[in-house]
Amino acid sequence: MTISKLINKKLFAGIVTLALFSCSDPWSDRENNGDDNLNITLSEAIASNPETSKFAELLVQSGYDKILSGSKTYTVFTPTNEAMTQVDASLLNTPEKVTAFVQNHIALTAYSSIRKDASEKIKMLGSKYLLFKGNATIGDATIVTADKYAANGVFHIINRSLAPKKNIWEYINSQTASSSMSNYLVSLNELNIYDSDITAKENAVPGVLADSLSNSFLKNVYNVNNEKNSYTLFLIEDEGYNAEVDKLRPYLNKSTADSTTTYSSYFTVRDMVFPKAYMPNELPDKLTLTTRFGVKVEIDKTQIVGEPVVLSNGIVYRMKKVDVPLTDRLVTTKIEGENNTSFAPSNLRSKIFYREQKDLNNIFFKDVMVYNSGATLFQLNYKATDLFSTKYDVYWRAVNINNYSSNATVFQQRLIVGTVIRDNVNYPDEAIKNFGFKNVEIGVYTDVYLGEFTLTNAQDIDKITLFGANTTTVGNNTMILDYLKFVPVVK
Repeated sequence: MTISKLINKKLFAGIVTLALFSCSDPWSDRENNGDDNLNITLSEAIASNPETSKFAELLVQSGYDKILSGSKTYTVFTPTNEAMTQVDASLLNTPEKVTAFVQNHIALTAYSSIRKDASEKIKMLGSKYLLFKGNATIGDATIVTADKYAANGVFHIINRSLAPKKNIWEYINSQTASSSMSNYLVSLNELNIYDSDITAKENAVPGVLADSLSNSFLKNVYNVNNEKNSYTLFLIEDEGYNAEVDKLRPYLNKSTADSTTTYSSYFTVRDMVFPKAYMPNELPDKLTLTTRFGVKVEIDKTQIVGEPVVLSNGIVYRMKKVDVPLTDRLVTTKIEGENNTSFAPSNLRSKIFYREQKDLNNIFFKDVMVYNSGATLFQLNYKATDLFSTKYDVYWRAVNINNYSSNATVFQQRLIVGTVIRDNVNYPDEAIKNFGFKNVEIGVYTDVYLGEFTLTNAQDIDKITLFGANTTTVGNNTMILDYLKFVPVVK
């Protein structure tokens, strides 16, 4: 009895395994399904099907009937004749548009409706990707008849066409005449936000992807010209957009009014895009999203104007306004101690220790320690970018736990912002701010307030220096830094 049960269990397991294997790779099993279409090509199979004859005519018109008669393997998502009658004539009024239309229905390799991935983006023969979701949805269409095999691939009959959509960047370009925000985004093809953007523009190769490589928004925020990924853009109408730009002007003051406008606009638009397509059913009445720059943005659904614009690589919501409080816009600049850009004397690298520590809650953090350097006024140098034109409160965290001697020692170190050094001589009185020497007490895990400084213009600061004490005594010339915080103050 036991042996019989064991044999039955093994037989059942074998049947299940075979079934799973068969379901996981139906393309490999097509020879055994008795389909006469396996003796003809995809092009012939689609043309001979009375439901898909109109799309077959487009295959001939575009020359893709010959491609689908070749030796490569393809998947074709074939609209019904009824679906083809719904296609706007403007999408098929040139040979180029016909080709693009046909390409957006064809993928290289075979995609059965029975797949191990419940959802995947597949590359069509044009530049676009389509989401194949479940076993019955491709893009905006529903598969009404699946898995019709031919000698060189598979076709699925769908209830609507898959006309290629604009991507977000193409949509933005189409809106420049009516949208100040769109017009600004496109203007960044010529304007530069960072020095690296100048180099990118000089080296950009002309072509459809040139913007992706050199536009200051696509390059530094998100490349919404990228078809493979998905994004959400909140495109603010002019009144609301201008209000957000004006709100930032006092904090992005530059040498000219034009450059102030350029930067205030940039810091507004960079917080309006997110790396996921948030469909309408995923938006609660109010949704708080965090940008890649750490800004929290609350999206109020009541401010959405009209229907969302679903595009090939995401979705655009036209917004009456997106009101981001300055307390959220003006993000704190945090400089990690272990991320120093240089040090001096430059021959004492062996005296710098990049440590991994535990705080009082047993959470790991990293810091930097200079120990027994034998040098006076040892320097750890840092830089900060995208600082606002406002007052900053400055803090450091320096956890004084000396792992290199039996007892920690209270020592002093000094922070200078905007360090001025000429001929290896430091001029602290010419700096933006010299905070003077401060004690680093033993076992303090909290932020320590150092003081404040004010920037008249928004800018980068290329040299921020932490100095050790003016002594060579071991312990007294120790330096430790977990991080610096520059906290902007709303005026």
